[in-house]
Amino acid sequence: MLSLALALLAGPVSSEVTLPAQPAPLHGTLLAPDSPAAVAVILPGSGPTDRDGNSPMGVSASTYRLLAEGLAAQGIATVRIDKRGIAASAAAGPAEADLRFDAYVADARAWAAEAARRTDKPCAWLIGHSEGALVALKAVEGGDDKVCGLVLLSGAGRPAGVVLREQLEKGLPEPLKAPAFAALAELEAGRTVADPPPALAALFRPSVQPYLISWLPLDPAALLAAYDGPVFIGQGTTDLQVGIADAQALAAADPRATLKLWDGVNHVLKTAPAARAANLATYADPALPLAPGVAADVGAFIRANGAENLILDSYRLDGLYKNHFSTGNRLSSSFNREVQNLEEAPVGASSTRTSSLTPHP
Repeated sequence: MLSLALALLAGPVSSEVTLPAQPAPLHGTLLAPDSPAAVAVILPGSGPTDRDGNSPMGVSASTYRLLAEGLAAQGIATVRIDKRGIAASAAAGPAEADLRFDAYVADARAWAAEAARRTDKPCAWLIGHSEGALVALKAVEGGDDKVCGLVLLSGAGRPAGVVLREQLEKGLPEPLKAPAFAALAELEAGRTVADPPPALAALFRPSVQPYLISWLPLDPAALLAAYDGPVFIGQGTTDLQVGIADAQALAAADPRATLKLWDGVNHVLKTAPAARAANLATYADPALPLAPGVAADVGAFIRANGAENLILDSYRLDGLYKNHFSTGNRLSSSFNREVQNLEEAPVGASSTRTSSLTPHP
């Protein structure tokens, strides 16, 4: 405890980090206290969301920067990233028609290895927010010894098609529902849609369909059920994008996971009422801190499970891991802009939302 206190007195150091990638490097920020207890990579949600959790779609909540600062105060280093095609990593973005979900997954794995290397740790945690939670789950499919465990914040617990249908049902005019659901069914079956209705072009335009086909089949609960590392699931009760049912679906898939429901906390992890206008107002308020308990709960989980990961591989080898831990501590820029409309500004938030409906993570 004395060493932690001395490290915190020194204050964390912020530095720019670059990850080699094709066709251009990826960029992020390492925020590291002296002698960190652990390191985590913060994976952003959908849309043009940058490393701090902000976007040109009117989101300036700085959720990821605030989370990184809160974790640094607990002795945990973080790397928060500009994902491929966004902000400082814009040059690494492919043409929209060439983008696939797995590109984000590969980047997450590479960032975990880089974060571990830079902090001299055996592995890094993946903290996925919103769509970033699904990226984190897919990144550990089949195992990855550079990932210590997962922290899933405001993440969907059901396949994207299920969530998207709910959003379209609530947000589309009645005449558009039938063609939208028909197009969605084709994409879920892995088939492109040649001539989507013009009113639905923002969601189903041909150039974005390959990405949708790569994303729609993913089942977050199934991915979590197959993962045997420590998992924290955090969900706010006034989230307008992802509901408690999603967090419960994730928890049901992994009974060993730790589930934390934060009362009165919204999608950007700020204290907010359920009323839409007041809830959305927090999205544009970087001065508003994270809701009490969010950073503390995440940090406490990571610190409590750090020692377990030092012996994780040996327990996996002799088949004892599951029994031992049974107590449960455990697109282009245009497409990104369209995705953000549902991700960070819910359907129905404005009269113009119909023309820019997009997939939700």
